[in-house]
Amino acid sequence: MSVLVVGAGIAGLTTALSLHAAGVECRIVDRARELSALGVGINLQPHAVRELTELGLGDLLAEHGVPTAEVVHFDRLGNRIWSEPRGVGAGYRWPQYSIHRGTLQMLLLRAVEERLGTDAVRTGAAFVSCAQTATGVSVRLRTRGGGEESVEADAVVGADGLHSAVRAQLHPDEGPPVGSGIRMWRGTAERAPFLGGATMIVAGTMAVAKFVAYPITPVRDGRTTVNWVAEVRTPGNEDADWTTVGRLDDVLPHYADWRLGWLDLPELLRASDPILEYPMVDRDPLPHWGNGRITLAGDAAHPMYPIGSNGGSQAILDARVLARHLATAPDTATALARYETERREPTNRILLANRTLGPDRILRLVAERAPAGFEHVSEVLSEDELAEIGASYRHTTSMDVQVLNSRPSWSVSRTPR
Repeated sequence: MSVLVVGAGIAGLTTALSLHAAGVECRIVDRARELSALGVGINLQPHAVRELTELGLGDLLAEHGVPTAEVVHFDRLGNRIWSEPRGVGAGYRWPQYSIHRGTLQMLLLRAVEERLGTDAVRTGAAFVSCAQTATGVSVRLRTRGGGEESVEADAVVGADGLHSAVRAQLHPDEGPPVGSGIRMWRGTAERAPFLGGATMIVAGTMAVAKFVAYPITPVRDGRTTVNWVAEVRTPGNEDADWTTVGRLDDVLPHYADWRLGWLDLPELLRASDPILEYPMVDRDPLPHWGNGRITLAGDAAHPMYPIGSNGGSQAILDARVLARHLATAPDTATALARYETERREPTNRILLANRTLGPDRILRLVAERAPAGFEHVSEVLSEDELAEIGASYRHTTSMDVQVLNSRPSWSVSRTPR
């Protein structure tokens, strides 16, 4: 069996590693001429960390990432609203890691090249179309020089992101991504650690402005790299291009008078170069991902709002489940059907849950009830309202502690075929 994976992002590279570990031959094509460490921060939930650890990457994650200890909500004046432990502190057997997305992608890429060979990932090869034949799938690729060629595979996995060309062929009438009306600016900057060096902070509400920040590198020489996300509800262009450079003058006014004390937001924003800007978008859930020998994974299958820090983690779960079924099912079409049955409904539920914007309704109540701040959160929120914040996170991350800790491994091992 030979599987062609379209896209060398987190979903595609993890799919290749998972297939290789399961004894299934795999190769990757990506339209980019060169793969580099692009992007900003990403969170890996314990269910994803478990899968990467079982792929032999646990030590590398510990070396390059930050084991997130807690998430804490504040109002824009720095008053503490709610907190919850994360990862091992929440009872999981695996940490939650915050890490630079580019660093993670390069770790995965090096692992693919070491295990599958340096020619396992082909860049400068863009997916054009594919057609199922009696024995497999014929794929047309556009090459670096602008010409086209055909390659054959037993199965095709579209892991080519929000603007997936594979998804566009499978669902040609879908249309553009669905906008939320929320604009995001993102960046990173080096600075001294705050709140112990392993805390994710969420401040404010999207009814006015929201700010998320967390460290993505271990502390070295008293410094860490802090990733930040500024989210503001504002009308604007809904075209999603992750490489669009934003302007400091557009984002800074929303946070100029914020007072968090232990984190100077204007200073953090000014120290960040570049600043990236794009809308918060997703796509409507699909009634089916693929058909026959063609399927989707990661953002190509279920792009979602970054509310529960779960998009990349779900892509990793996709990869592992897909490999398990391809290694154990009687034929390729059955394997892909079983994979979709196991993964499509759970990811669709998370996608729709994220559209409720998680705990933002409760955070908006704090801003409305106490615009000038408060002495204690009990003055503005009831115990039930505070509990709803935690419940909304559990709804969007969707992984029970005991279920994950006790679930048998998804790893399968067999002779390559």
